[in-house]
Amino acid sequence: MNDVMSGGIHRLWKDHFISQLAPTSGTRLLDVAGGTGDIAFRFLKYVDSNQSPADGRLDFSNSTLDLDANNVHADQGQTDEANCNATGSHVTVLDINQNMLEVGQARAARSGITKGVSWLRGNAECLPIADDSYDAYTIAFGIRNCTHVDRVISEAYRILKPGGRFMCLEFSYVENPLLRRLYDAYSFQVIPVMGKLIAGDWKSYQYLVESIRKFPRQEEFRMMMEDAQFKITSYENLTLGVAAIHSGFKL
Repeated sequence: MNDVMSGGIHRLWKDHFISQLAPTSGTRLLDVAGGTGDIAFRFLKYVDSNQSPADGRLDFSNSTLDLDANNVHADQGQTDEANCNATGSHVTVLDINQNMLEVGQARAARSGITKGVSWLRGNAECLPIADDSYDAYTIAFGIRNCTHVDRVISEAYRILKPGGRFMCLEFSYVENPLLRRLYDAYSFQVIPVMGKLIAGDWKSYQYLVESIRKFPRQEEFRMMMEDAQFKITSYENLTLGVAAIHSGFKL
C-alpha cells in the first residue's frame, strides 16, 4: 500500500526518519506497528554503521536484507543484555497483527539477524510495557489506523524514559492548493483502481485514502503531542506534506 500511495518514495522517507532519530550505541527502541521490520532493520543498520569496526560491528555491506517488506497482505523476545547486538542497542517490534510479526521474524531469520531485536504482540493504545522503559519510540504509517490516537501518544509518553524521544512518520496534509488537488485526484481516482488491479482489493485502498484525509493535520497532531506532555515538539513535511515526521521529548 505504501508503494502505491507514495510511488515508492516511502523508502527514502523511512531512511530519513531513522537518520533524524540518529540513534546511538546502547539505544533501546520500541517500534510500534512495525511488524514487518522496515524501521527495526533500518535502526539496526544505522547504529551498526556508526560503530567502530574495532568494537565488533556487523557487516551489512553484503547483506541480502531488503529493508522494506513487499506484498504483505507473539512470541515475546528477551530484551536483556544477552539479546543486544554488538553496539549494545536493541529494538522491540510491537504489532497487534501476529501475521505481520511473523513476516518480520522470517525476514530477520533469512538475513541471519539473531541479536538486537525482539518481537511482541500488543495494542498501541494499551502497551504491555512498564513505565520509563525505552529511550525512543517510533511509529511509521501505523498511528492513523488506531481508533484513539490520543491514547497512543499518551502510552508512548508513559513507556519512554525521561529524556526519551517520540517520533511518528505518517501520511499528512498537503498545504499547496494546486498540489493538493492533483494529489486528491490521484488518491481517489487512481489508487483504488490500482489496488483492485494489483491486489484485487478496492475497499482496503479506498479506506487507506479516506483514513489519511481524516487524520489530524500537522499542527493539530503536534498539539496532541503537547497535550500528552511532550516537549520540544516539532514536525517536518516530506514531499510538500504528503507525509510528515513529528518529534517530541519526554522531559
